[in-house]
Amino acid sequence: MSFRLPDKWVWDFWLVSRGDAHHMFYLQAPRVLGDPARRHHNATIGHAVSADHRHWTVLPDAVHPGPAGSWDDLATWTGSTIGHEGRWLMLYTGVNRAEHGLVQRIGLAVSEDLVHWDKHPGNPVLEADPRWYEVLDQGRWRDQSWRDPWLFRHGDDEMFHALITARSRSGPPDGAGVLAHARSTNFTQWEVLPPLTDSGEFAQVEVPQLVQLEGRNVILFSCLAEDHSGLRLKRLGVPGRTGTFAFSAKQFSGPYSPGDAPLTTQDARLGTLYAGKLIEERTGGYRFMAFRGDGDRHFLGELTDPLPAQQGADGHIVVLAQ
Repeated sequence: MSFRLPDKWVWDFWLVSRGDAHHMFYLQAPRVLGDPARRHHNATIGHAVSADHRHWTVLPDAVHPGPAGSWDDLATWTGSTIGHEGRWLMLYTGVNRAEHGLVQRIGLAVSEDLVHWDKHPGNPVLEADPRWYEVLDQGRWRDQSWRDPWLFRHGDDEMFHALITARSRSGPPDGAGVLAHARSTNFTQWEVLPPLTDSGEFAQVEVPQLVQLEGRNVILFSCLAEDHSGLRLKRLGVPGRTGTFAFSAKQFSGPYSPGDAPLTTQDARLGTLYAGKLIEERTGGYRFMAFRGDGDRHFLGELTDPLPAQQGADGHIVVLAQ
């Protein structure tokens, strides 16, 4: 089985659990658009719930674009959700029509029940800091990358942290992709910090997820084949590959080293798996979900069922196709 909607494509997603219920938020766009590349400017955030990550009940949509003239009036993109003091907080990406969707910002939505969401009146709450991160005016890339926030707590501190898909303002354009780091005590005021990962390997690193695996900090991310840097291609001696990859480090602060290959090889039945996430099982261990497609190529608009995942002898994650 897979998560597929008859009238909508689905792709990037994130999960949060409340009791025995697993809530999944996902990007969606109408299939009648025809061309999958058109989905990006027609995206909204859908919502479904499951007891087993396999059989899903669709709930009312979580977040839609704002009214005309607002900072997110074109599309709402990937985010993440966390619980705190009886409420649920979602960071999500927004783009607007006035800037033709080229400048990405991050907003906050709040819910008491995980179903009904209200956008914070002070949105956007988190924007790229040009001290460290590339902005559109530099003209080195097709957009101002500042998206896919991954919310998490770290250790025993009182801060909330976010990893963000961004680009360094320095270094070669084809290797400027980094994960930005920001922190906050209240979700509305954020301190933007220098990148957590180094530039040099990728033009962009999308849809991050931080997990702790046997004492190591592992950050899943995704990258298209064409967005591997010339430096990386020379070092590895093989063409770039599309898929979900992982950075790893002993310390949260790094340094992080990227894996040489995707977590999954292209499977004749599943195809290329992108924007993957690890799901921790109650019985221990992890499983892996992703959307099927090589970016906009061979895009099916559906998510896999959870696939078995394990750590190899070198500590890297290996996903096994069923």
